[in-house]
Amino acid sequence: MLSYRQLEHFVTVAQELHFSRAADKLGVAQSAVSVQVQQLEQQLGVRLLQRNKRKPITLTDAGELLYDEAVAVLRHMERAQQIGQLAAQGMSGHVKLGYISSSVTSGVLARMLTQFRPGHEQVHMQVLAMETPRQLQALQQGEIDAGLLRPRRRYPEGVKAVIVHSEPFMVALAENHPLARHESISVADLRGQTFIAPQFINESEGFAEVLARLAETAGFSAREAYRVNDFVTATSLAAAGYGIVVLPESNRLLNQPGVAFRPLRDFKESVHMALAYRERENSPAVRAFLAVARSCAA
Repeated sequence: MLSYRQLEHFVTVAQELHFSRAADKLGVAQSAVSVQVQQLEQQLGVRLLQRNKRKPITLTDAGELLYDEAVAVLRHMERAQQIGQLAAQGMSGHVKLGYISSSVTSGVLARMLTQFRPGHEQVHMQVLAMETPRQLQALQQGEIDAGLLRPRRRYPEGVKAVIVHSEPFMVALAENHPLARHESISVADLRGQTFIAPQFINESEGFAEVLARLAETAGFSAREAYRVNDFVTATSLAAAGYGIVVLPESNRLLNQPGVAFRPLRDFKESVHMALAYRERENSPAVRAFLAVARSCAA
């Protein structure tokens, strides 16, 4: 099999048309260049150079044909080496990132992608909208490499998470709701209200738990009438007068018609977002992204 060194030495001689100058350019002894070219000719069974002590070196027809191919092969090999080195440093490769909608409205997703981009332009980022339960499943099964999601008390085996964002709660309600006349709302003002909970029906953790704790602080029970899968649906129902939604503050950026957003002045609990990932991660590109993502939180 032809070697990189053989092709490199042959191409340099073909360009310089002189063994001594080729050796100087390569930084090796002239005898080493001669040996590599001779071995190449022997392997191919054809003379590539016309050597004449009284005349300059010339390429044979076979040498002319091989030269163009050899140059292309060397370029491909150099490119492959560069890609391999970039991949080893986490500067090339693929990262699949799951995210929930709140990571968009809060700016977390854009901030992480923006900070990761410099120096990692050759990493292909694939971002996939995916709710928290599906992300946890996809992480465990290797379908995604990391996820921005709502934290859980427990995670699947092999999955770990760190909090990367926190923000206060607020209330979304119809513009014509009596409470919308207030600049801010007290928890006690929510007594007797109908609540819409952005939480999966088969999930025990989430915003239904928040409602229960919120109501407990004011000594009443939350009347949860609707459970939906996302904040867009929840605020749409609120705009139509079906109830009110307790949700992260950043969701006011959804700017849906007919919805009023009001801060909760005496509920100090925060809503968190976590970056989840596999504990044993072999991809340098994924490890590089995780390092940047964690630094965003710090």
